[in-house]
Amino acid sequence: MIMLNLPYHFDFRGQKVAWGTIGEGKPLVLIHGTPFSSQVWRKIAPLLATHWKLYFFDLVGYGLSEKQSEQSVSLNIQNELLTQLFIEWGLDTPDVLCHDFGGTTALRAHYLNGIRYSKLTIIDPVAIAPWGSPFVQHVRQYEAAFSGLPAFAHDALLREYLQSSVYSKLNDDTLKIYMQPWQGIQGQAAFYRQIAQMDQYYTDQIETLYTQMDNIHILWGENDQWIPLSQGKLFADRVANGNLTIVPNSGHLMQEDAPEAIVAAMFNSL
Repeated sequence: MIMLNLPYHFDFRGQKVAWGTIGEGKPLVLIHGTPFSSQVWRKIAPLLATHWKLYFFDLVGYGLSEKQSEQSVSLNIQNELLTQLFIEWGLDTPDVLCHDFGGTTALRAHYLNGIRYSKLTIIDPVAIAPWGSPFVQHVRQYEAAFSGLPAFAHDALLREYLQSSVYSKLNDDTLKIYMQPWQGIQGQAAFYRQIAQMDQYYTDQIETLYTQMDNIHILWGENDQWIPLSQGKLFADRVANGNLTIVPNSGHLMQEDAPEAIVAAMFNSL
């Protein structure tokens, strides 16, 4: 099973953030979304590492990064983390490849923290209101009840939730990769914590700041059930003069459905 190695830890406000790096060349930062981890890049990273020096990490409260009770893991924290990691890594204007909340994090860091990117490749980001499924709204209202579910019930819910992110079907090995950080007493609580802290306010903050960007490439899964293609087209109109690469037979998690489309987009940008 291919897995990325995250041997390093960055102290962010007293919390350990796991990160790793591979490859040589121009820096490229990979930012995952929710409810995933940096392992979404495990199939893609070895190919990209032939032309870039990759930096990847798990967002606060995700993957191998520290999880704490009453921890703040909302979008207004993640852009602060990204800004601090840029300083830690000595990066100025790297390339960035990001997905979902990772895209939101990159956008917030750009518009609110002044972080600059050479090229920004962004996949199905949470960027245009409205967003937040009925499930998200329900968890926000009843977080404690969900956190206290029996493990078998939580695992069943988590499995179905993850399966809905793809157009194809996730196999058992892949499901294990994405489920493991959210299992056990601590992991289960962390899963519902990050959902409960989802708030459209954090995208509303930057929507009014969107401008046309000449260094952005947007990819969108044609069959995304989580964020419909119509949202992608609206976002592309706001920041990319309507330019959008639509990827057929791909749901929200393009890294599993069509990793070759991401690799092609990155190499075409060279």
